[in-house]
Amino acid sequence: MRMVANRRPKNRAGLCKDVETAQLTRQHNNANVLCLGARVTDKDSIEPIEQAYISTDFEGGRHKKRLKKF
Repeated sequence: MRMVANRRPKNRAGLCKDVETAQLTRQHNNANVLCLGARVTDKDSIEPIEQAYISTDFEGGRHKKRLKKF
C-alpha cells in the first residue's frame, strides 16, 4: 500500500504501526499519506495513531534537504 501510494509524484506515504512511527513519519518525511497495516494494527490503536499523525508537524532542517531530492 505504501509503495503504491509513493509512486505518485506528490505523495509521501508512511507505514505507521504505532504512535511513535506516526510522529516520526510526519517529523522526518513530511508524509501526507497515512498507511496502517490491518494485520498489525488493532482497532483500539487506530485513533491514537491517527491523532499523532495529524497533530505532528514537519521538523525541516536536515530532513528538508533530503526531501528536495524527490
